[in-house]
Amino acid sequence: MRDNKIVILLVEDNKDFARLVDLYLNKYENNKFKVIWKENGPSALEEAEKNKDIDIVLMDYFLPGMNGLEITKSLQEKRINLPIVFLTVNKDFELAIQVMKLRVEDYLVKEEITSPVLPKTILEVLEKHKLQSQLLNLEVKQKRIEAMQSIVSDVVKNISEPLLSVGKNIELLKELENLNETRSYFKIIKDNYARILLKFEKIRTLKQDKTITYIKGIKMIDLS
Repeated sequence: MRDNKIVILLVEDNKDFARLVDLYLNKYENNKFKVIWKENGPSALEEAEKNKDIDIVLMDYFLPGMNGLEITKSLQEKRINLPIVFLTVNKDFELAIQVMKLRVEDYLVKEEITSPVLPKTILEVLEKHKLQSQLLNLEVKQKRIEAMQSIVSDVVKNISEPLLSVGKNIELLKELENLNETRSYFKIIKDNYARILLKFEKIRTLKQDKTITYIKGIKMIDLS
């Protein structure tokens, strides 16, 4: 979305109807919408691929060449995750079933474009899509946390015993702390051991997805 406008990709082969859609949407709330018009499937797909500002697709079902469902399938195959609203001449039960199978957000009868139904539907669909994306992100984060916790469980088993052994040996070497020539070295050993214990405890009790991007796109867990 650019300049706070909702960018709409309108796929419609009727030039007059496309102008009508643009006219009525631009009357709504101080020019809140920006309409990009394409009259067929191939040009619409090309625009959707290159234009990252598009927020939503308004699509006629009956189009020359590729129909609305075929264009929708192509968008999904290309992993272009845009909410889609179909525009149809009349309500069709069979079309409604096909639309639901493809997870199209909604469909409107064309005569409704001159009413507040069109902008209202667009805003509602965008809000719903935003919430769905947020829920999906939460689910992905939760799965990553579960995967990390599983890895951590294995790490805990393999590291706990050696780490405890290191701690016991440090205790046995405590007399080194009283010797001037080894005092600084012993402090380094103790400080590093304490740091390892702290990081290990953070890994063991990990409950949030704090993955960050490191050099060259490598992902790592932020334990700071």
